[in-house]
Amino acid sequence: MTAEDFLSGQILLIDKPLNWTSFQVVNKLRWEIRQAFKIKKIKVGHAGTLDPLATGLLIICTGKKTKEINTYQAQIKEYTGTFVVGCTTPSFDLETEINEHFPTEHITETLINETTKQFIGDIEQFPPVFSAIKKDGKRLYEFARAGEDVEIKPRKVTISEFEITNIETSTALSTASLNIDFRVVCSKGTYIRSLANDFGKALNSGAHLSALRRTRIGNFNVEKATSIETFITNLKN
Repeated sequence: MTAEDFLSGQILLIDKPLNWTSFQVVNKLRWEIRQAFKIKKIKVGHAGTLDPLATGLLIICTGKKTKEINTYQAQIKEYTGTFVVGCTTPSFDLETEINEHFPTEHITETLINETTKQFIGDIEQFPPVFSAIKKDGKRLYEFARAGEDVEIKPRKVTISEFEITNIETSTALSTASLNIDFRVVCSKGTYIRSLANDFGKALNSGAHLSALRRTRIGNFNVEKATSIETFITNLKN
C-alpha cells in the first residue's frame, strides 16, 4: 500500500496482543505508517476498546475511514474466554488480586447451562468500577484506585448468544474453583467482566474473568486479522 492509500482510508484488522492497551496499538501503527511513508500527520483510530488483559480483534481505521468508526463500534461483538467460579476480584478480572472465596460444591453442569438462560436478551448491567467510563470528569478506575466510592448506574445491553464450551475443576487456588469456558455474542457496551461477576452471583457463588478474546465484530473475524509485528513487516516490504 502507498501513503495515499492510508490517507484516503484503510480498515486494518489487528489481533491485539495481551497487555497492550487499544490506544498503544493505535499509537504504534500511526508511528509506523508515518515513518514508512514520511507522513507528517495521519488520522488513526480504533473502533471499540479492548482491555489490556484481553486479546483479539481490533478494527483500526486510517485517514478518511476514521469517519466510519462509529458504524463499526455499533456492530455486534463475539467473545470467547474463561470465568473462574469460586472467587472474585474488585476489578472482576486479573487486574486485581482475589478478595473473596465462595463455595462451588453445589454447582453442577446442568445448573451452569441453565443459568446462562438468565442472561439471554436485554439485560441491565453495572459497568465495573475499574473501567474507563467517565463520571464527573474522571475515569471510574481513577476513583477505584483511589479507594473512593462512586455511584454507578446500570446500562441496558443485549446478549443474543451465551454458550458454555467447557467446564473444568481447578485446584490451582487455595480453594476449589471451576474454570468455565464460554462464547458470547453481544451488543456494543457489554462488559464481559461484569457478566462474569453477575454469572457468579447467579450461581450463588462468585466469579471473575481470567481470559478474554474478541473473535468477531459484525462481519469482521479475528481469523482475518494480523499481528502488529506482521503488519509492520508488510509495511516495510
